[in-house]
Amino acid sequence: MTKTAPDTLRIAVAQLNPTVGDVAGNLAKAREARADAARQGADLVLYTELFLAGYPPEDLVLKPSFLKACEKAAQDFANDTADGGPGVIIGTPLKRRSGTHNSIVFADGGKIIAERYKLDLPNYGEFDEKRVFQAGPELQGPVNFRGVRIGIPICEDIWGDIAVCETLAESGAEILLVPNGSPYYRAKIDVRHQIVIRQVIETGLPMVYANQLGGQDELIFDGASFAIGADKTLAFQMSQFEEAVAVTTWKRKGDHWVCSEGPMSKIPEREEADYRACMLGLRDYVNKNGFKNVVLGLSGGIDSAICAALAVDALGEERLRTVMLPYRYTSKDSLKDAEDCARALGCRYDIVPISEPVEGFKHALTQLFEGTQEGITEENLQSRARGTILMAISNKFGSMVVTTGNKSEMSVGYATLYGDMNGGFNPIKDLYKMQVYALSRWRNSHVPPGALGPSGEVIPKNIIDKAPSAELRENQTDQDSLPPYPVLDDILECLVENEMSVDDIVARGHDRATVTRVEHLLYIAEYKRRQAAPGVKITRKNFGRDRRYPITNRFRDRG
Repeated sequence: MTKTAPDTLRIAVAQLNPTVGDVAGNLAKAREARADAARQGADLVLYTELFLAGYPPEDLVLKPSFLKACEKAAQDFANDTADGGPGVIIGTPLKRRSGTHNSIVFADGGKIIAERYKLDLPNYGEFDEKRVFQAGPELQGPVNFRGVRIGIPICEDIWGDIAVCETLAESGAEILLVPNGSPYYRAKIDVRHQIVIRQVIETGLPMVYANQLGGQDELIFDGASFAIGADKTLAFQMSQFEEAVAVTTWKRKGDHWVCSEGPMSKIPEREEADYRACMLGLRDYVNKNGFKNVVLGLSGGIDSAICAALAVDALGEERLRTVMLPYRYTSKDSLKDAEDCARALGCRYDIVPISEPVEGFKHALTQLFEGTQEGITEENLQSRARGTILMAISNKFGSMVVTTGNKSEMSVGYATLYGDMNGGFNPIKDLYKMQVYALSRWRNSHVPPGALGPSGEVIPKNIIDKAPSAELRENQTDQDSLPPYPVLDDILECLVENEMSVDDIVARGHDRATVTRVEHLLYIAEYKRRQAAPGVKITRKNFGRDRRYPITNRFRDRG
């Protein structure tokens, strides 16, 4: 007898937060999600790209023992499906005769019923999969799962020019399920939706897009899994920045599968999304790397204040220690603002004056510096004394130092190596100065979901309103050395994100001398950025993974 094809398929999307290299932990998380999906009546559970390894595993996949551990976990998970519960589609690296592949394992009934390999390996921006993987040798057709023919392109297979989805449709696929590891940047959800709609138009098939969640070094995976129906409308939308196992119900209507039940979560607006990305990135970096708590220098300025707020929201007030490190140029306003900020957040606040160590450095250097004028060198001694003290606290108590430089400062080198650049992680590294202000104002009016910090004004209004200053000399402001931040940020966004020419930036209304100076500062600060702590990626082009410029570089755009 021929078994009748089902009219209903319940697909669970497991939007989870794996940890790279924690194969046993990731398998345990996958098992827990499958059990949850089974309780909800799911037929099939779709996991994300390379879930068992964690994504991106980078050069870990060059290690044979790691590949063996991943494949054993995949086989063990396949064995679990002998219980008659949901089948599973789970991502894992696989070593085969054709090479090492970014793969999925499809298991049901206690065995692996299919393997599929990623064909289009991304090699741009934050991706460099061609270094460690080989593309699948050939496109394999859809998988027959309990009478439903399922096509499984893997992430980039739907983004690139290879006609993977179209070929799957021509081979008889009825629905496309896509495991993804798509990192966050601002407005990325809209980009994903458009990519999927394009494929739906070309194939006429509905597509389920399952995306990873969590922080992995600089990258933030925001989840926001969704599906687009064959009618090109949004079939369901899962939450952003939150783990979830969502069971969706699909019904056969004529020649198409239609989603009749699934979540429809609201996606955060721009400031909330950026803030939650920074919060998630800091939380996962600290927790996945085993730090019990963090410490940062609270200066009374906007950058350290928002980092303190992010740390309390991500980790809780008891896991943050703030330290004010005053010198003779520290204003009374800064002392009050820092204390008010710490009090509003409820975190520990210590004061460690730096006069003695700074004067000690100056005294030790008196003979060497004889006959020279005081200037930037002496100013940087203040920053380096602060950095040394924070690192000493880190060493003594095991606290990771949170460094607090924004993208505007990191772009033009307005930061001190082995001083304020000291630290393990920077949650605002990819935020320009004006974005820091915008997120600070947003946080004073909102408490993001999952935040552990208090409501109300957590960043004192005076910190937001006053002119920014490093306070390394009398009456100093940032604008003594830099263009106004709205001008600087626009020029930098043109240079960094958009790779615009000097002429084109001048045509926007900027002064040519200012643009050429900012371009020069951007290039000569590359050596500092190479030594900077990692930080959350928010923009399309962050420093490090996305923008890789030579340190030794004499090019200047002069038309």
